[in-house]
Amino acid sequence: MKKIFKAELHHIKHFVFDVDGVMTDGTVSIDANGELIRTMNVKDGYALKVALQSGYGIGIITGGTNKAVKDRLKALGITDIFLGAHDKATVLKEYLEDYGINPEQTLYMGDDLPDLPAMQLCRLATCPQDAVPEIKEKADYVSHVHGGKGCVRDVIEQVLKVNGHWNNDSTITSA
Repeated sequence: MKKIFKAELHHIKHFVFDVDGVMTDGTVSIDANGELIRTMNVKDGYALKVALQSGYGIGIITGGTNKAVKDRLKALGITDIFLGAHDKATVLKEYLEDYGINPEQTLYMGDDLPDLPAMQLCRLATCPQDAVPEIKEKADYVSHVHGGKGCVRDVIEQVLKVNGHWNNDSTITSA
């Protein structure tokens, strides 16, 4: 039986996100030098910064290995970034244990089959609107927004609003 998403939001203190298909639309462009290029949404970036500045934890677990993605996330203030993670559940378990993070206070957002075992370890499993059917079926919440188009902001904003941490504070710089 699925959890009632809105009723669970007040428990969340930590977010874990996949990158490709969640923070990006899943499209990969290749430049003349063979470098893979991804596009990320600044609205997601802003929400990530607000969450960090409000005391929430953020972890990134991705199968990708692109240094530019890591640099972008670090520029937002995210330090817990795990690249090349093909067994996301094992990486997530180790991350939660190493940092003493309670899985019952954690929301995970993924979009494809490699995310499923990790999603099932957290209190709330979420996904973008354009996630694969198997993920949408198991998710506690399916965002109305597609991957790379603001789905990260959608879940962060909802959690922060429920907990009284979302505002229009202009002291937070753009993402």
